[in-house]
Amino acid sequence: MPTYFLHTLGCRANQADAAELEEELEAAGWRRTPDWRAAEAAVLNTCSVTAAAEAEARQWIRRLRRQRPDCRVLVTGCYAQRAAAELEALPGVDWVLGNAEKPRLATHLQQALAPACQAEGEAWSLAPTSTPLWRAGQTPADLIHIAARPAAAARAIAAETERTRPTLKVQEGCNLRCSFCIIPSTRGPARSRPLEEIVIRAQRLAAGGYREIVLSGINLGHWGRDLAGQPRLAHLVETLLERTTVERLRLSSVEVMDWDERLIALLAHPRLARHAHVPLQSGSDAVLRRMRRRYHPEHYAARLARIRAAAPGAAIGADVMAGFPGETEAEFEESLRFIETLPLTYLHVFPYSSRPGTAAARALQDETWQPVPEAVVRRRVRRLRELSARRQEAFARGWLGRKLTVLTLTGECSGETPAISDNYLKIALAGRHAPQRMLEVIPQSYQAGVLRA
Repeated sequence: MPTYFLHTLGCRANQADAAELEEELEAAGWRRTPDWRAAEAAVLNTCSVTAAAEAEARQWIRRLRRQRPDCRVLVTGCYAQRAAAELEALPGVDWVLGNAEKPRLATHLQQALAPACQAEGEAWSLAPTSTPLWRAGQTPADLIHIAARPAAAARAIAAETERTRPTLKVQEGCNLRCSFCIIPSTRGPARSRPLEEIVIRAQRLAAGGYREIVLSGINLGHWGRDLAGQPRLAHLVETLLERTTVERLRLSSVEVMDWDERLIALLAHPRLARHAHVPLQSGSDAVLRRMRRRYHPEHYAARLARIRAAAPGAAIGADVMAGFPGETEAEFEESLRFIETLPLTYLHVFPYSSRPGTAAARALQDETWQPVPEAVVRRRVRRLRELSARRQEAFARGWLGRKLTVLTLTGECSGETPAISDNYLKIALAGRHAPQRMLEVIPQSYQAGVLRA
């Protein structure tokens, strides 16, 4: 049986893709190894949302080629979709598959390497091919035709890096055209997984012993809009709560425009995690307009106030970008002051990263917008992250001595077991506890971003 190593970079949607790739490869006769030094083939599932993510992928390729020159390397994911020829030209890359071909990766790899076992117990013979698997000229429209995967066993759907809390991807692609974002060209237009297929997958995850499922998508809030009757995300959540026994559902990122009153009200449901991640990007209206975001700061603030009212103990997070082209000092200070007024408990802070082919990159190229100096961007990122750290600590300390329901996770360190609460607090439990247990705990102390209970 040939061995392969699978490494995933980027978002939860990519992790969900990786879990399905793993199931398909194993069904085709491959055995996964966590040690890339022992693999006969390596699959790198890449991200393209920032230049740093692409640089990390290239580092992995160089490491593999330097230390394992005999290992065959296949690159897939968003970077492969965006720049197939660029990757195929890198020393050490044998094959490149874009997202449109990702569901057929197992078939491609099987054909490319042509594994053959002469007799039971003998080593596999790997016959490489010189034919690259990427398709030149592939356009976002091709992504519409991504093949549907069957509703496989629960293990197939679990996210690669956090198997205690599997990611169930229910939506793919995005129709928005934010000026900084490359996702529409690497993931294609928005399309939804059918409701019945999602229910079956969730039921199988529950039957497999999973206590929490994270619903994810490239633009999760747009689930259903391409389906008959145009159901909304709230309908999907209600259906899963009614028709499955999953003890806890958690929503990943949902845009502010998609938090309608029906979805907000569901945050009070005991089986829906008290957790809302609502991307902001900037609190300056002028910057939001340049970003082509579809809301104003006052709209965002009003929606967050309704979320907080519906779920007083909820974790509420936001993505915030620093150093967007043309962002003045006054605009940054305006954004920072606005964020300080919001009931946010944490921030995901990113420096702006120019992505080829986006409107922002073109505006920089023709000098319509001016770049923010790197030193200024770093200073703004630091101030935002300091604010996030203060909010996270204040939120966590507010739960000292109060009861929380937590899910134990895989792992153990220094006699403690990691766990996560429904409102997204990291907990370290004294002693060793099996994963997949729902426990009621009372935190006693807080240290280095973690509550101890």
